[in-house]
This record gives sequence, structure tokens and C-alpha cells, in this order.
Amino acid sequence: MPEPRLEEVRVLIVDDERDVRESLEAAFLAEGADVQTVDNGNAAVRACAGEPPDLVILDMMLPGRSGFLALEKIKGRDDSPLVIMVTANEGKRHQAYAESLGVDGYMQKPVPLGQLLNLAVELIDKADAEDEAAEQTASE
Repeated sequence: MPEPRLEEVRVLIVDDERDVRESLEAAFLAEGADVQTVDNGNAAVRACAGEPPDLVILDMMLPGRSGFLALEKIKGRDDSPLVIMVTANEGKRHQAYAESLGVDGYMQKPVPLGQLLNLAVELIDKADAEDEAAEQTASE
């Protein structure tokens, strides 16, 4: 069995469809992640306010507060988590707007779980490498 690739990574899954949340949760748990799920944008913002997760999987169309409005609140701080937005919307305008708000990844539904997990691992590894480089520069 392959090594879990997301051990000690805290992941927040935000989707209003329970079956989507459950399948994403199972996939991330299988990779060793510590997973929390919520079903709306307001809960996502609250979950990121205290001690933010390392990664947020964020649906665009959410009740209460859209994925874009949640993204605006989640990003923009020094300790902002990485965010992968998933959407059924095919418009390039939406992707450009999400990128302007600082989204780290953008995928269209139905999202192949393997691709989503690979992107998550890639983003976490890149962030870890950047943190290590910054620490090394600071200690020189």
C-alpha cells in the first residue's frame, strides 16, 4: 500500500452536497489528512478564522455565502490556507476572478479524485518547500 501523502495536513472540505463531502473526505482521509467538513460558505469562513487549515477544498456555489465571498475572507492573511476551488461552472471569467482573489487551484466538476489529490499534494509540497527556503534564508 502506498504511503499516505497528506499526513498531518489539515484539510477543510466545503460543499453543500453531502455525497460530495463524504467522497472527498474519504479520499483525503485515505491519504492521511486530518479532515473537517462544512456545508456552507459562512461555516467555511468561521472554520478558517481561528486556526486555519492547511488546505481548503471550496465549492463555488454555496448557500449562505458563495465560494467567492468565502474565498475573499479566507485569503489575504499571512496564515491563509491553500485553496482549491471546485465548480460545475465552465466560465473562464469565474476562474480569472478566483485567481484574482488568490485561489491556488481551480478544478471543474466532476472532479477526478486522483487529480484533486495530486494537486493537493503538489500545492502542500510546494508550500512546504517555500517555507523551508524562507526559514533557511532567515537563519543565514
